[in-house]
Amino acid sequence: MLQLSFVVVAVVGIGWLIGATNLPGDWYAGLAKPGFVPPNWAFPVAWTILYILIAIAGWRTFRREPSGQAMQVWVAQLALNFIWSPMMFTMHQIGAALVILIGLFVAIVTYISLETSRDRLAAALFVPYAAWVAFAGVLNAAIWRLN
Repeated sequence: MLQLSFVVVAVVGIGWLIGATNLPGDWYAGLAKPGFVPPNWAFPVAWTILYILIAIAGWRTFRREPSGQAMQVWVAQLALNFIWSPMMFTMHQIGAALVILIGLFVAIVTYISLETSRDRLAAALFVPYAAWVAFAGVLNAAIWRLN
């Protein structure tokens, strides 16, 4: 349990740190956005829940096969996840952020595929994440198109 707690705190903490240091700010507020943008409060709530699920899945995978393909994909998706906010909100690169989200979605689906036969719970923990990232991709694409 101590290892799980560490992984959850690390993933959520790094996610929060990246979010706190790459705020949307005035630049994002001034962009044209589609009508389906969730309220601002929904993002930290959704990401906190998702980061907990991501951490639990990664911990389960690490315990079983710390250097296996699924763990490598888990690390890759987390890296892509963590680079999106700086690309979008700090560098203002909407198109590049969309490319990152596409890669992230592919990594998430790959992880689910790899884990489905080995650890169904780990795979299932990534399903809401896949749905949220798919939605984020549509939102990112709409913002790119509008601006």
